[in-house]
Parts: sequence; structure tokens; C-alpha cells
Amino acid sequence: MKLVFAGTPEVAVPALDALIASGRHEVAAVVTRPDAPAGRGRRLVASPVAQRAEEAGIEVLKPARPRDEDFLARLREIAPDCCPVVAYGALLPKVALDVPARGWVNLHFSLLPAWRGAAPVQHALMAGDQVTGASTFLIEEGLDSGPVYGVVTEDVRPTDTSGDLLTRLAFAGAGLLAATMDGIEDGTLRAVPQPVEGVTLAPKIQVEDAHVDFAAPALRVDRVVRGCTPAPGAWTVFRGERLKLIQAVPVPDRTDLAPGELSVGKNNVYAGTGSYAVELLWVQPQGKKPMKAADWARGVRIAPEERLGA
Repeated sequence: MKLVFAGTPEVAVPALDALIASGRHEVAAVVTRPDAPAGRGRRLVASPVAQRAEEAGIEVLKPARPRDEDFLARLREIAPDCCPVVAYGALLPKVALDVPARGWVNLHFSLLPAWRGAAPVQHALMAGDQVTGASTFLIEEGLDSGPVYGVVTEDVRPTDTSGDLLTRLAFAGAGLLAATMDGIEDGTLRAVPQPVEGVTLAPKIQVEDAHVDFAAPALRVDRVVRGCTPAPGAWTVFRGERLKLIQAVPVPDRTDLAPGELSVGKNNVYAGTGSYAVELLWVQPQGKKPMKAADWARGVRIAPEERLGA
């Protein structure tokens, strides 16, 4: 088939690579979000997908909005058979959905109908799911509600962050998307409507969602920290400033600390929760680089009465 691939962040690059490497289909163009400011100088930088497409000599389209007439006209000129999508980052209007004969097929990082929305991996971790995965489905106008072509499952490991899990799903999902394109082309795959039951939503994680409440049980603290790492970053407050929590491990045998209370040893920092303690391993004070929690604690010289979250 002739394909136009739509995607933007680094997590979409493995799928683009898989389609280029398959040799069975022609990736005629790539659609991605416009260049965005990045780094200290806030210079405009092309998306990871755009950079990879340019390296491969593939035409790159960067519409401000996918309903822009210039973009739609070029899409019609290319006349793709199908448009695979991975984390493109903009809603596709019906006028765009109608262009490819075999539709737009999205690789979504959950087992649909669970976790429809922008942040499925983060929500799966924060909810304590033990198994997740990726799905390919035909895009409709509804939110991730289209019929499903295929799925791949992935166990959630006890120490997974959303970054860890998303990286594994990006590569497993790349193979699934390539196989889905093959199945659509040769007629062996048919999309199956999603079940009505089991629908859960995964909206974008807001900064306030990443606020760690140390009155909550240790397992909840652990899930929020892992689910919000690396982005947007779990956080608490210490001495009136935000402290990012990068890694915290539950310690069931420490039950002597009140919520937010800190216990500092030579190489360990423990914080109390609503159940048992967590050991803080890596933190990032406001305006500084990530550091070991023990180094941070030695530097700030925590007083006995001071608490996280106060």
C-alpha cells in the first residue's frame, strides 16, 4: 500500500522505522506537528518523527491544523491507501479521515477499550494495572472508539516508570502496526468493534495530578511517582518549594514514620505515608539537576519537625 504516516514524538519513531524497513509498503509522506521551541535558547526544532523522515528522504508535512486546505490538497494529491498513526497529537477532522481509501489506523498504547485518551500508559501505572499492551484500530470521529484490528500485551513490571513501559510498547507496537498494514493489504484482517463494557478514560496528566499526597498509602505514592516519570514529574513541597520525586521505593517494614515525616541516614532517606514508608532514591530540587536523595538531604540539613508536603 501507499502510506502516509502521522506521528510526532520519539515514541512514534520505532513504528515509522518498522514501516520503512518492511519493504512491503511505500511510506510516501509523513505528517507531524509543526516545529516547536526547545532547549534554553527556545530555538524551533523539528519533531523526532520529522527528523527521522528527513534522514530517510521522505516528504514531511507540518500543517498547523490537519483541516488546513493546503494540507488536505497535498494529501489528496498523494492519494494514500492507508494512513498509520502513532501519537500524532492533533484531532483529525472527517474531511481528512475520508481521504485514504482504507482509513487512518492508530497504534494506541493500551488494550482498548481500556484507557482511551492521551495518557494511557501513565493511567495504567497509576491504577496499578498488572498487564497492559497496545492496540491498532480504525480511527473514527469518537475518542479512540473505532473497531480494533489487533493487540499485543505487555506485563507491567514492579519498578516500571511510564517511560520504561512506553519504550517497550513503542517497539512491540511497531511490529503490531506493520503486521496490521500487511493484514489490511492482503485482506486477512478485519476490524472488530470494541466491547461496550470496560471503557476507561486516560486524559492528559496535569501537573496537579502528579502531586504526591503522603497521607495516601505507600502503594499509591509509588504508583504516582512511577506513572508520572519522566513526565510531567511527580512532586511534593519542601520548605515552600517544589521537590520533584524521581524514584521512591516502598519499604513495608518501616511503619514508624508519620505521613511526610523524614528519616535520614548516612545513605538512606525514608518518608512516611498513610501506611508504611517509602525510600526516596532520586529527587530534583527546584532549579537544580536530579540528585541522589541522600545527597539532597545532607545538603539541606533537615530539622526533626520538617515534613514533605507541608
